[in-house]
Amino acid sequence: MNWFTWSLLSAFFAGATAVLAKVGVKDINSNLATAIRTGVILIFAWSIAMFTNTQPLSSIGRKTWVFLFLSGLGTGLSWLCYFRALQLGEASRVAPVDKLSVIVAIVLAVVFLHESLTWHQWVGGLLICSGAVVLAFQ
Repeated sequence: MNWFTWSLLSAFFAGATAVLAKVGVKDINSNLATAIRTGVILIFAWSIAMFTNTQPLSSIGRKTWVFLFLSGLGTGLSWLCYFRALQLGEASRVAPVDKLSVIVAIVLAVVFLHESLTWHQWVGGLLICSGAVVLAFQ
């Protein structure tokens, strides 16, 4: 499978997650719900890694550890905010606003990774942004 197929699968599971999480946070503190979800992900991710990884942990460089750690912090903060938003708002409105992360990723990729944008990315980014606004303020 190529990157696009994996991306579509990611979008499907992320969309399903929004609906499942909305039901899951209904009668529980959103931070506790995030912790439970994270525990499941932790067990799942380490199980997959143990069965598929051939690289020893000792071969991973310091820079890689730092950036993966920072990425993990960002993910954790995102999830805490996302679950709280789901608890307070409708999943059909929260999820599109959350997808503004695409715009943030594009901007950060341009600034820090020096990626150049094509007109397709500009137009797509504008459509994502306008779609999120339209869906959020229906």
